Amino acid sequence: MVVGPDGRLPLPWLTEPLQQAQAQRSHALLLQAAHGTGALEFLLTLAQGWLCESEGNARPCGRCASCHLVQSRTHPDLRVLLPDALRVGLGWDGQGEDDAAEGGKQRRKPSRQIRIDEVRAAIDWLANSSARGRAKVVLLHPADAMNPQAASALLKTLEEPPGAARLLLSTVDEAHLLPTVRSRCQRIRLPPPTPAQGVAWLAEQQVRDPAVLLSAAGGGPLAALELARAGIDAQAWAALPRALLQGPPGLLAGWPVPRALDALQKLCHDAMRQALGAAPRFYPAGTVPPGGRLAALSAWSRTLARVARHEDHPWNDGLLIEALACEGRACWQDATARAPRAARAFDTLGR
Repeated sequence: MVVGPDGRLPLPWLTEPLQQAQAQRSHALLLQAAHGTGALEFLLTLAQGWLCESEGNARPCGRCASCHLVQSRTHPDLRVLLPDALRVGLGWDGQGEDDAAEGGKQRRKPSRQIRIDEVRAAIDWLANSSARGRAKVVLLHPADAMNPQAASALLKTLEEPPGAARLLLSTVDEAHLLPTVRSRCQRIRLPPPTPAQGVAWLAEQQVRDPAVLLSAAGGGPLAALELARAGIDAQAWAALPRALLQGPPGLLAGWPVPRALDALQKLCHDAMRQALGAAPRFYPAGTVPPGGRLAALSAWSRTLARVARHEDHPWNDGLLIEALACEGRACWQDATARAPRAARAFDTLGR
């Protein structure tokens, strides 16, 4: 989503942060933004403004030839580096920037990394003259998808960009990036929208009971919209904790591993909060069953975090998710029943 012919911003809460970012003179900007708050939309709109050919002060205008090229993702002076897995999720071409040029139509699992060859190709591309005479922009989202080798390859360009080159990077947490990358960028933060802004925007997208899904997504409206489009409505989300703990095995069958892990981690988080006397954050009040044992929940949390670090491993998805759910159910059972069932479940994970 970028500014269209009507001149409207794609997400209303971006207005003030964009004005502040447009006033920055740095050639390299690093945006820190929470998941689901619009980091990619923010950077695309900022790039659109830099490349806009309108004679007025309001940029991007959404109507000039340059803006139309950005809207169609064909601008010759804008290069967007995304992991292939994210391209697939966005409905963009599932291949990387250079795969088409190399005839790279080979079948492979979409990568979750921005590869070093893509970074090097973008650096070479920046050295060429601008096609439309304004600037050349490379956008990396998320920048922490670069492995250390790819990030190191970018350092010299971040420090001494050629000509009118500008670079835009995003991250959820800047600690995930090399210090040498952070130090070469002007850093800005994208504040999350207020709950009222998020609920209002989701209502405009025809999401029912938007407040529940907004909480489920940790306050990120775009993440909440993604849940709704995946068929997870507010009623299903609110019913998930009890259904998972009391219902039949296979409740999360068919869920992608990252989404199932996210739901289980949020349930574990809320159960731990509840065990300590606090209110749940992600699930509606009263939907997380009481009685979860804090020590068992802590162990479950560590298991979920460990699996999340290796979610790209070629797991048997159904067995993995059910094993994680089985350990979770055991957190609400008595100690004698809990240990054997959890141990049997995790035989499937090769522990």
